[in-house]
Amino acid sequence: MDIERSISALNNPMRRRILEWLKDRSNFPPALPGHEDLEGVCVAYIQEKAKLSQSTISNYMGLLKQAGFVKAERHGQWTFYRRDEENIQAFLAAVKDELLKT
Repeated sequence: MDIERSISALNNPMRRRILEWLKDRSNFPPALPGHEDLEGVCVAYIQEKAKLSQSTISNYMGLLKQAGFVKAERHGQWTFYRRDEENIQAFLAAVKDELLKT
């Protein structure tokens, strides 16, 4: 776990908000036909909700993925993102350990 990379990824209010939104799929429109069984949220829905350009959202999601906060799954032309709860917990534990070690 690269704590510096993770903290850097969280050093933006919109990236933190995206992680918050991804906690609950109902924060986004229903999945398109044929995508109902897929985990995660289409990047287009994230872009729409954030009201940011496609390139900015792609950059943000790439940073969150590199930091281990989200997983990406490609289906045709669509990329679906979901939180990586295990890595989020590992990050929190690592920060706690670093800040509280004696």
